[in-house]
Amino acid sequence: MSFKANQPLVSVIIPCYNCEKWVRQAVESCLSQTYPNIEIIVVDDGSTDRSFEILRQFLPRIRLETGPNRVGNIARNRAFELSAGEYIQYLDADDYLEPDKVARQVQFLEETKADVVYGDWRYRRHLPDSRFSYFDKIEIGGVQQDILASLVSGRWWIFPGAVLYRRRVVNEVGGWDETLRAAQDRDFFTSVALSGAKIRYQAGCYSIYRQYGAVTVSSSNLSRWVEGHCITLKKAELALARTGRLTEEYRAALAAGYFGLARGTTDYDSRGTIVRATYAKILGGLINKILDLCPDFHSSDETRLFTTLERLFGFRFAMNLLWARLFVRRVKLNLRDTFLLRLVLRLKRVNLQREASGHFSSSTFGQKGPIESDSSKPKRIDGK
Repeated sequence: MSFKANQPLVSVIIPCYNCEKWVRQAVESCLSQTYPNIEIIVVDDGSTDRSFEILRQFLPRIRLETGPNRVGNIARNRAFELSAGEYIQYLDADDYLEPDKVARQVQFLEETKADVVYGDWRYRRHLPDSRFSYFDKIEIGGVQQDILASLVSGRWWIFPGAVLYRRRVVNEVGGWDETLRAAQDRDFFTSVALSGAKIRYQAGCYSIYRQYGAVTVSSSNLSRWVEGHCITLKKAELALARTGRLTEEYRAALAAGYFGLARGTTDYDSRGTIVRATYAKILGGLINKILDLCPDFHSSDETRLFTTLERLFGFRFAMNLLWARLFVRRVKLNLRDTFLLRLVLRLKRVNLQREASGHFSSSTFGQKGPIESDSSKPKRIDGK
C-alpha cells in the first residue's frame, strides 16, 4: 500500500490497568502498523503489576503517563487530551491490531469523507491458564440499515478496536462518560451515532479482541452491569426525545434493548451468582421499562415455548414464568451440588477410616494379647 506525503496523524489511545501479560503485544502491534504517521499514547491507570515497567521499555517510541487508579474512561479521555492526531484509534491494552488496520481505514475515510469507519474483528480465546489460545470465527460488522437502532436494541455490537474516528467526532460527543463502570463502549458508540456522524462499514478483519474468561470486568457485578446499560439506553431515549426523534421504531428498539438486559440477567443468574430478591427487583424493573416504552412488545428471537406463552398470556406472564423456571432450576442445581458434596465428604471419611485401620493393624502386628489404653477402659461416673 503506497502513501502520499504529509499523511494525517493517527493517535492510538491505549488505557492500561494490570495487563502485564498482554500490553507488550498491544503496543508492538501499533508500532508494526504499515501506516507511517502514528503516535501511540498510553495512560497507565495505576497498575499494580509490571505493566508500567514493561511500557517504559518502549520509550521514547510511545508517550506514557501514569497516575492513580480511577477508571478506564478517565484514562481514555486523558490520553485523548494528550493526543494530536486527526484520526483516533482506541485500543485496550489486552487487544491488538493487524499491521494494515490503520492504513486501510485512513484511506477509506479519506476517500469516502465519512466520519467513522468500522470493520470486522475476531476473538482470540484463551484457555484458563492463558498459555493456549485459539482464534474464533470472524465477526462480520456488516452494513446496518439504522446503526442507532441496532445499537440500542442490543442486537448488534462492534468491537471498539475495529473502529477509527475523525478527531472532531470525539470532540463533538465530549469523549467517554467517566461516570460509567459498565457498558462504556456501547455508550460511546451510541453517542457518536446520536450525533449524526457519518458511520460507514469497511469489510475486512484487522482487529483482535482477546478474551480469557466468561466474565469481563464490567460484567462481574450484575447490578453494575444492568445499571450501566440502563444509563446508556436512558441517555439515548432522552436525546431522541429532545430532538423529536423518539419514534415508535426507536421506542421498540429501546424496549428490545431492555429485553436483552432482562434475558441477560437470567443467563447471569443461572450461574447462581445473585440472591432471589435481588434478581426479582432487577427483572421487575426491566419488565416495567419495556412495557412503558412499548406496551405491545413481543420478543422476536425467543424460544418457541416463550413465544407461545407470550402470545397466549402476555409478555409479563411469560417473563415471570421464565423467572420461576430459573428458580426451580437453581433449586435443583443446589440440591445436586449438596448431594455431590455429601458424597465426596462421605468417601473421604471412608478413606480416612481405612487408612486409620491399616495404620492400627500395622502398629499392633506381632504383639501378644489385646492392647488397652486409658480411653478404652470403662469410666465410672459416680465419683468412686
